[in-house]
Amino acid sequence: MIVFGIAGWSGSGKTTLIEKLIPEICGRGLSVSVIKHAHHGFDLDRPGKDSYRHREAGASQVLMLSGERWVLMHELRGAPEPTLDEQLRLLSPCDVVLIEGFKAAPVPKLEVHRPSNGKTPLWQENPHIVAVASDVEIECPLTRFALDDVVAIADYILNYSPRHEQRHAFV
Repeated sequence: MIVFGIAGWSGSGKTTLIEKLIPEICGRGLSVSVIKHAHHGFDLDRPGKDSYRHREAGASQVLMLSGERWVLMHELRGAPEPTLDEQLRLLSPCDVVLIEGFKAAPVPKLEVHRPSNGKTPLWQENPHIVAVASDVEIECPLTRFALDDVVAIADYILNYSPRHEQRHAFV
């Protein structure tokens, strides 16, 4: 299983890139799963719905299913957030897992960087970033891609090998 991260500041285009990578990779006959880290709380259901009422009543897990999909919601109720490794073990078998967020996790990552956002590039401080995709030409010692070159980015992810990467020294 290939595990590869897409990192970047909020509003950089991580989700949009992943949205384009999924059909590109699936079109090559591979299965793709995604793990997305949210820095804030989120809810998949709404107040008043049965599943919401079950969770509010104290259920640790609520599994909802239909003929089209299923989802398992697990309430942490003060327990620590599961590690990335624990989350990977929860996934069904697949060929590729794309991870959005988890900037510090020790998996190879491509940074989506837009200088127009005014944020410092993550690659300067993060040793797990091995490539950068941007909407403009940038100076960077890592492998670089145009943000819209989804085919080349998918090729890179599917063929990535840490043995072939030259890391820069952080200043």
